Amino acid sequence: MNPDAVRLRGDLAVTAEHWNILRIGRDIVERARRPFPTEPVRTLDAVHLASALAASAVVDDVGLLSLDERVRTAGRALGLRLVPA
Repeated sequence: MNPDAVRLRGDLAVTAEHWNILRIGRDIVERARRPFPTEPVRTLDAVHLASALAASAVVDDVGLLSLDERVRTAGRALGLRLVPA
């Protein structure tokens, strides 16, 4: 295997140790179906935003990672910390 790929996989494994994994359950789906402060919000973006809201309820300092300006605008309106800032 390519040495760079091995190194990057190792970096990913170390980083993933700090992730919190959420199940997309009924609460997230129900929130994703409701209106957001800014519209339109695409379906998977709504799931992303609803997941970030659910995570922020149980984990300190959750950041919403997105480069999509519509997602960032909605996240900002929801009071989520944006990454990158």
